[in-house]
Amino acid sequence: MTAPMTMNQLIHAAVRRDLGRLDTALGQVRDGDRERAAGLGRAFGNLRTQLTQHHEGEDAHIWPMLATKGVSADLLTAMESEHAAMSAALAETDTAMSRYASSGSAADAAAARESVARTREVVEQHLAHEEDELEPQLRPHVETPEWQAVEKKLSRQPPGIAGRFFAWLTDGLTDAQRSFLRATVPTPVVFVLSRTFGRSYYREVAPVWRDGRPRG
Repeated sequence: MTAPMTMNQLIHAAVRRDLGRLDTALGQVRDGDRERAAGLGRAFGNLRTQLTQHHEGEDAHIWPMLATKGVSADLLTAMESEHAAMSAALAETDTAMSRYASSGSAADAAAARESVARTREVVEQHLAHEEDELEPQLRPHVETPEWQAVEKKLSRQPPGIAGRFFAWLTDGLTDAQRSFLRATVPTPVVFVLSRTFGRSYYREVAPVWRDGRPRG
């Protein structure tokens, strides 16, 4: 039986989506196209921010709650270690992307793409591990008051952060993912947050994926 979709899986799908987009885009750039390089640098910066906020929320709120529910300390330690490895990989790729964003050179794009591939491997190892081993242990607790308290903490974000998150999350959802999101978060909430407080995403990042040119 297929496990039900979760918000965690939706976020993971968005991370995988952007890493794939970035890999493809870096393989198609023109030497010296600094405008395109700057746009891809912004897009990676947004991805790094979203992924960092996600795993910091897990470290601060989800893992401590699961520790009180009998989840293996070794598994939770592994999750934290994998988060540290992701942070290091993202920092390495940030350096490579910043260099490319500044120069626009094909050589720097190729180096950035190699870094993205390494980071993608580290990230995928963690996401798959979390989905396969940790989510099944979380699922029995999703109706408990403790989990509801965690969800409340995770959702308590300034409008600007929440708006950019939903703008990013919904950029390319499948029909099944969109149906799940509608059943999980009221559609007017997603619409208002993303379209009002997430406008910078649509202005600075989404066009990079759509047509290769940022729009002012």
